[in-house]
Amino acid sequence: MAKKHFPESELIINGDGSCFHLHLKPEFLADKVILVGDPARVNTVAAHFDSIEHEVSSREFHTITGMYKGKRITCQSHGIGCDNIDIVVNELDTLANIDYNTREEKDEHRTLTMVRIGTCGGLQPFTPTGSFIASVKSIGFDGLLNYYAGRNEVCDLKLEEAFKKHMQWDPIKGAPYVAVANQELINRIAADDMVKGYTIACGGFYGPQGRQLRAPISDPDQNKKIESFEYEGMKICNFEMESSALAGLAALLGHNAMTCCMVIANRYAQKMNTDYKSSIDTIIQKVLDRI
Repeated sequence: MAKKHFPESELIINGDGSCFHLHLKPEFLADKVILVGDPARVNTVAAHFDSIEHEVSSREFHTITGMYKGKRITCQSHGIGCDNIDIVVNELDTLANIDYNTREEKDEHRTLTMVRIGTCGGLQPFTPTGSFIASVKSIGFDGLLNYYAGRNEVCDLKLEEAFKKHMQWDPIKGAPYVAVANQELINRIAADDMVKGYTIACGGFYGPQGRQLRAPISDPDQNKKIESFEYEGMKICNFEMESSALAGLAALLGHNAMTCCMVIANRYAQKMNTDYKSSIDTIIQKVLDRI
């Protein structure tokens, strides 16, 4: 059987042999990848590296690959939102599994381990500011995974239906999906010092997360309903904006992925910590040691 060939318009390779958005070449990608939203946070992670092999920046995409205690790790920033995760995960996968010279899929699949370190808004009394949350399953409000074949095979369809029923979901918002993080990775990274729960990945920071400024939102009771939802003994613990796309796309492409976040705002208690950058290094250190 002839191998699939990826034309220039689909697999866009820059003149220097790097992928289109990330400007990363295949040889600079490690098997272990730490993802962060803020490009500046890549430097915070890499400050722990014993040595640095490669660094490149393009727009919100900042990459450093180096060594940490004998482990080769790539730290990659993705910016804000599931749309950026679509770019980052797909391009990292091409670097791992497509031959950039022949534009054909490689014979042997290379599996990446991807852990996103982020910040989030806590939604429960037991998720105060400063606590760490590991997203076991992520409810995607963004709709991204619905554009890919096979989404039902990597999603928890029963949880999707239970959530839509509880929320009295308005179909005009599009279909939410429930992506499942890699269980072995959850056990290893979250260990016994992170809260394990469900996460909602929102398509925006204000209205989709129930924030009302000058523009009113369509469901003023949205957050109360989210906070009261429970399924198989687990509650929705937090809001963030990327975990569903990461877990879902990674599963579709044969990679292992999860998200862990530090709570910087507790929506339930209406508390906010704007000085979180001084304390996020704790969760970075945990992930580096456990990845």
